[in-house]
Amino acid sequence: MAAAATQLRPGNIIKHNGELHSVFSVTHRTPGNLRAFVQAKLRNLRSGSMIEHRFRSEDRVDVATVDEQEMEFLYRDGDDYHFMNTETYEQIHLSKDVLGDTVYYLIANTKIQVKFYEGNPIGIEPPATIDLTVTETEPGIKSATVSNVTKAATLETGLVVQVPAFIDVGQKIRVDTAEGAYMERAK
Repeated sequence: MAAAATQLRPGNIIKHNGELHSVFSVTHRTPGNLRAFVQAKLRNLRSGSMIEHRFRSEDRVDVATVDEQEMEFLYRDGDDYHFMNTETYEQIHLSKDVLGDTVYYLIANTKIQVKFYEGNPIGIEPPATIDLTVTETEPGIKSATVSNVTKAATLETGLVVQVPAFIDVGQKIRVDTAEGAYMERAK
């Protein structure tokens, strides 16, 4: 199935140069008077090597057909992340190298779609949004309720996002997993 390069997201599995690659990270760039492009970091699923590739925004990429199973994220053990099939209770583990930036969206007991290609687990599809707790940031400014001033905040999974100045340590925020960006305060 072909898709526009601008639709690439971390965790997608694509066929590139005749081999399967997992999309590790994606950056959309629009430099001054030049054409927009998508800079993608790809991991070859056979060799494990990482490459960077620049796609023009009008390029089409071949997204691989993969099977998905709903699994529950159990825990992290070093660089291994353990998942359990909620129907059969079968457990699998995937390494941080396989998961890429999607590890920032894994919280214990979260239901995740695990992707399989020819029976082998090759990656995950995180939910569209996830609520994470702020563990580290500069003190909040109470009066800054409507402002475009942002500051860096480290979340419970290690993800660093830009948040409005009124966000404090201990608050839950909603993060867009496609962009890795702050959306709003979570309830």
